[in-house]
Amino acid sequence: MRWIVRIVGALLVAGLLLVGGLLLLPGEKIAQVAVGQIQAATGRDVSVEGGVELSFYPVLGVRTGPVTIANADWSDEPVMLRAEGLSVGVGTTALWRGQVKIRAIELLSPDILLERSRDGSGNWEIDGESAGSGGRQLAVSLDRVEVTDGRLRYVDHSDGSRHGFESVDATLLAPDLDGRADIDLGLRMEGGAERLYLAGWVAQFMPFLQGEVVPVEAELRAGDGTIDFEGRANASGDAEGRIKLDLPRTGAILAALGEGAGDPPEGLGRAIRGETLMVLKNGRTLSLREMALRLDDNAINGDLDVTLDGKPQVMARLYAGALDLAALTGGDGGGGPDDGWSRDSLDASGLGAFDGQVRLTADSVDLGTVAFGQSDVTLTVDRSRAVFSLNALKGYGGDFGGEFVMNNRSGLSVGGDLSMGGVEMRELLNDLAGVTRLSGEADGQVRFLGVGQSTDAIMKSLSGEGRVAMGRGVIEGVDLDRLMRSGDGSGGTTIFDELAATFTMAEGDMRNDDLGLMLPGVEATGKGRIGLGARDIDYLFTPVALNARGGRGLAIPVRIRGPWSDPRITPDLAAAVDFNLDEEKKELERKAEERVQEELRKQLDVETQDGEKVEDALKRKAEDEIRRGLMRLLE
Repeated sequence: MRWIVRIVGALLVAGLLLVGGLLLLPGEKIAQVAVGQIQAATGRDVSVEGGVELSFYPVLGVRTGPVTIANADWSDEPVMLRAEGLSVGVGTTALWRGQVKIRAIELLSPDILLERSRDGSGNWEIDGESAGSGGRQLAVSLDRVEVTDGRLRYVDHSDGSRHGFESVDATLLAPDLDGRADIDLGLRMEGGAERLYLAGWVAQFMPFLQGEVVPVEAELRAGDGTIDFEGRANASGDAEGRIKLDLPRTGAILAALGEGAGDPPEGLGRAIRGETLMVLKNGRTLSLREMALRLDDNAINGDLDVTLDGKPQVMARLYAGALDLAALTGGDGGGGPDDGWSRDSLDASGLGAFDGQVRLTADSVDLGTVAFGQSDVTLTVDRSRAVFSLNALKGYGGDFGGEFVMNNRSGLSVGGDLSMGGVEMRELLNDLAGVTRLSGEADGQVRFLGVGQSTDAIMKSLSGEGRVAMGRGVIEGVDLDRLMRSGDGSGGTTIFDELAATFTMAEGDMRNDDLGLMLPGVEATGKGRIGLGARDIDYLFTPVALNARGGRGLAIPVRIRGPWSDPRITPDLAAAVDFNLDEEKKELERKAEERVQEELRKQLDVETQDGEKVEDALKRKAEDEIRRGLMRLLE
C-alpha cells in the first residue's frame, strides 16, 4: 500500500512539474525563432501583430496574431502574404534541451499574392544567397505546413492577366528542406463551379524553390478526371516530362478553371484520354510532342506549340484517321426535307479562344451535314476570325478547293470562295438539302456570304455568285421526251448530255437566267428563283424539240414550283402557247414581208440584189439616175 501511495505521489509531482514547465515555456522566444527562420528561408521581412499565446493542442507551440510577409523588391504591392494568425509547433525533445526546433507551421486564413514580373521573375522564388547555408543551419524541420481557408491571387505583369482562387487549403510535409516534400492542395477558382485538387511530391524542396530542376510527380484532379505529370520541374515555371490525361468529362476541368460548366461538342473532347511529352519554359511556352490523344471516338496524333502570353498562340500539326465531327452541325445531315433549317443559336465564342494555325490531315471527316474523304485542311485563326484553307479535300467522287471563313468579331458570319471538280451532284445535294432529282458529275465555283446566329438566319441572308457545269447527267421526275410527244412530262427521267449555268444570290434567294441543257434533238433553257433560305423553288424550264414542225421547233415550258421536298412539275401551257405562237407570228410576218417586197419590185420595176430590200433597191436606182443626170450636164 505504501508503494502505491509513493507511485501516485511521484506521478502527481511529475505532472505538476510538467504543467509548470509548460507554463514557463518561452512563447515569445518560440515566436521570434519562427519569425527569424521564415525570414531566413524566404529572404523577406516578417512582422507579427498582437500577443503570443501558448498552445498545447494539437501540437505544442504558440499562436500569434496577424502576420505579414513582405513582397519582392520589384513589386508595387508591399505585402506578399497576410494571415489572421500563425500557429507554430515545436519539438518537445529539443525544447527540454533549451533548443527551439520548428516542427509545424499553420497559416490561418491567409491572403497570398503571387506575381510574375515583366522579365519573368516570380515573387515566390527564393534567393539562393539569402536562403543558402545560413537557412539550412537553422533548426527547421517542417514536418507539416498548413494553409487553412486561404485566398490566392495571381498577377502576370508581362501580359496583364489576373486569376483569383478561394477556399485554399494546403498541406506541405517537408521533414528535410533539402529532401523530399509532399504537397496536397485544394482550391476553387473564382467563378469556377468545380474544386481543383493537386497532390504530388518534389524530390528536393529547397533547390526546387531556388530554381533548380528536380524530379517531380503531380496529379491534378477535378471531378472524376485526372491529369498526371511525371518528370522534372522547378518553381520558375520550367518543366519537362510525360503527361497522362484521363478526363471522362472535360467539362469538369473547364468548370474548375472558370470556363463554364458545359461540355465541349461530341468529337472535340467531351472526354479526353491519352498521353504526350511536355516541355514548359518559364511558364509561358508549352510544347507537346508525340501526342496520342483520344477525343471521344476520334484519335488525334501530332505536335502542338502554345505560347501562354495573354491569349494563347497556337501552332499545331495534327493527324487523324476517321474523324467524326457531326456534332458541330447537329449530326442530322440535311435533316428532314420539310423541317427547314435549324433555328438553334450557333455558339462561335470558341473562335476567340486562341490565335494561330492548325494543320490537320485526316483519312475522312464527317461534318454531319456533309462528309469528305481524305482531307488536308489548314485552320488559321486571328482575332475571332477563322479561315479554313482546303489544301486537298476529296469527297462525293471529286475534289474541293478554296477557302471557307467564319468571322465572329462582331456577330457571326460565314463566307467563302470554293471550287469543285468531278463531284457527284446527287450525293452532295442530298446531304446539303435533301434533293435527289439531279445526278451527274459537275464542276463549279461559288463565292458566298451569310450572316446570322443560326443556320436558318445564315441561309436566309446568303449573297454571292457562282457557276456550275455538267457533262452527261440525269434529271428525275420529268421525262422531256414524253413531254415533247404527248405534253405529259410527269414521272420518268431525262438524260442530258450537257448542262451549264451561272447564278447570283441575294437575301437567301438564288437566281439564274441562263441555264442551258443539251439533249439529243432537244435544247433547253431555264430561268427562275431557288429559295436557299425558304427551301423552295419557282423555276421555268423550257425544252425545245429542234426537229418538230418541219424543223421550226416546238417548245413546251415546264414550271417547277413548291418546296424542295415535293415540288410540282407541270407543263406551263400558257407559256407554251405564247412561245410557239410567237414563233408562228414571226413566220407569218416574214412571209408577209416577202410578198410585199416582191409586189413592190414588180410594180416599180426594180431588180433587187441578194439580201437587198425593195427600199434599198429604189434608193440605189435613184442615186444612179441622179449620177447619170449630172454627168450629162457636165458634158
